[in-house]
Amino acid sequence: MLLSQIHEPDDLKQLPIEQLTPLAAEIRQFLIEKLSVTGGHLASNLGVVELTIALHYCYNSPRDKFIFDVGHQAYVHKILTGRMDRFDTLRKHNGLCGFVKRCESEHDVWEAGHSSTSLSAAMGMALARDLKGGDNKVVAIIGDGALTGGMAFEALNHIGHEQKDLMVILNDNEMSIAPNVGAMHNYLTKIRSDKNYLRAKDEVEQLLKKIPAIGGKLAKTVERLKDSLKYAMVSGVLFEELGFTYLGPVDGHDLAGLIEAFTQANNVNGPVLVHVLTTKGKGYTPAEEDSHKWHGITPYKIESGQVLKAVGNPMYTEVFGRTLIELAEQDERIVAVTPAMPGGSGLVKFGERFPDRMIDVGIAEQHAATMCAALAMEGMKPVFAVYSTFMQRAYDQIVHDICRHNANVMFAIDRAGFVGADGETHQGVYDIAFMRHIPNIVLMMPKDENELRHMMKTALEYNDGPIAYRYPRVNVPGVPLDEELKPIPIGSWEKLREGDQVAIVATGPMVQVAEEAAEILKREGVSIGVVNARFLKPLDNSMLLNLAGAGTKLIVLEEACQAGSLGSAVLEFYAEHGITGTDVSLMGIPDRFIEHGSIKEQLREVGLTAEAVVEQIQQYRAEHQFSFGKKVKPS
Repeated sequence: MLLSQIHEPDDLKQLPIEQLTPLAAEIRQFLIEKLSVTGGHLASNLGVVELTIALHYCYNSPRDKFIFDVGHQAYVHKILTGRMDRFDTLRKHNGLCGFVKRCESEHDVWEAGHSSTSLSAAMGMALARDLKGGDNKVVAIIGDGALTGGMAFEALNHIGHEQKDLMVILNDNEMSIAPNVGAMHNYLTKIRSDKNYLRAKDEVEQLLKKIPAIGGKLAKTVERLKDSLKYAMVSGVLFEELGFTYLGPVDGHDLAGLIEAFTQANNVNGPVLVHVLTTKGKGYTPAEEDSHKWHGITPYKIESGQVLKAVGNPMYTEVFGRTLIELAEQDERIVAVTPAMPGGSGLVKFGERFPDRMIDVGIAEQHAATMCAALAMEGMKPVFAVYSTFMQRAYDQIVHDICRHNANVMFAIDRAGFVGADGETHQGVYDIAFMRHIPNIVLMMPKDENELRHMMKTALEYNDGPIAYRYPRVNVPGVPLDEELKPIPIGSWEKLREGDQVAIVATGPMVQVAEEAAEILKREGVSIGVVNARFLKPLDNSMLLNLAGAGTKLIVLEEACQAGSLGSAVLEFYAEHGITGTDVSLMGIPDRFIEHGSIKEQLREVGLTAEAVVEQIQQYRAEHQFSFGKKVKPS
């Protein structure tokens, strides 16, 4: 076993080149076996096995900096840098992170869970190196999908201008999570199909070198000739015009070819781009045949590729997708917009049913948001289906182009709340805080799938500006669904339980937690109120005033950052109305990033459980000497 001999990159360098191919096969088998138990990002990692081996073989990490875009494709990097024995804990609570993690290893120099950041990071590290007088290499590994992100183009432009020594590896597998879209994808496809580019380029350069340099005019003519031939051959022109030396395309599964390409790149002054062609899912037939499904996968049977999923209710995402089709059949103005997440956002069937009204813009959240504003201004009903964590990337456009214009855009905010194994880079816990303060917007969150459907109808019939409904990454409770969808009065809350002295004001899945806590207390003879705060903006002013007037102690329970979310809104409301006697406690997510694990573990870590709610209420009773229904006289 070659793999058992590799504990750090220096061990890899001791192997002869001919042993690298069998090592790659062992790594693939290791990944297939381990991820069949833990789940994780399988297809993307199977596609970069040889590429990662070649990088560590040719360079000296951590002195040389490897910057993986997104980082979900760095499992092989983790294996080669001493973390193979921790793969049983992958994506588990307190275990190995599914992304690059700086605190895990000195070899992890940049961490990200969102795409298109690697080139900017590489430029920063190259600048720092030169300012400090260093000579280490800086290598950014970015996929063709991530290259559709606007931030990547900004960095390409700056790197080409500054002409810093760094290498960009374009890992071209024709995929991000979903199949790539757009002009850049088409351009790269054209390069892929140009089999004779490298040979022709070498022949042209050799020919030009034979022309004697006998004067300025001839030299300029030679350069123009070289440029025109370069344009005629198409490959790499865009990158060369941006200031990069383009090498490729290179077979990303040919170790000798990769090592040769990196050797050539080391002889280039200034930025160089190595275009590497890989197959996502390489070496495991189910993943090769459906790399979208196997991008991020739950545990599976290795022999058949059968995914092991617990039987249960559908996810909120699925209910959203089905309901959107239902509404779109009734209203031709509905247009669904997604930034490269048609599958994750539940829009695949919508796209099949309404291909002209399904728009995948690629990894371009900013563009998607502004485009939605323009669609709305032209009388359409755009639904911007986006994960909470990815919507952060479009903040300026939401403020400037949607809310400022009061454009009638509908936001379908998926993965609102904890997300489990993807961890801190993907937690959807900040969108309430960063959207609630923007003028004109309406924010909603349902307690169950039936209410989600009614909220979608509410959003469709709302014509006074932007409106959002957010929903979590969990299975729905399984309540009966109303056949007729009706709009919910804007800003109205729902009182689910009457109680004495204490009421839990909860939103989304926390309504169920509140109900569980109320049931536990009921068995102890204690009655508390439960309010479904389904509108996060505007608030139900009337209910809040009534609760304050009754002297009710409020516990605001939410699966969102405590700073700036619903609890803050309630406190602001009472301050604005000069109400100072109402006791309000906040139960939300503290001011720190919550790492990967199961959603249940994450909720338990921050105290968002029925038991924690009960404990707080019992403590309140003891401190204030309340026996619910009457105040206990001191003895």
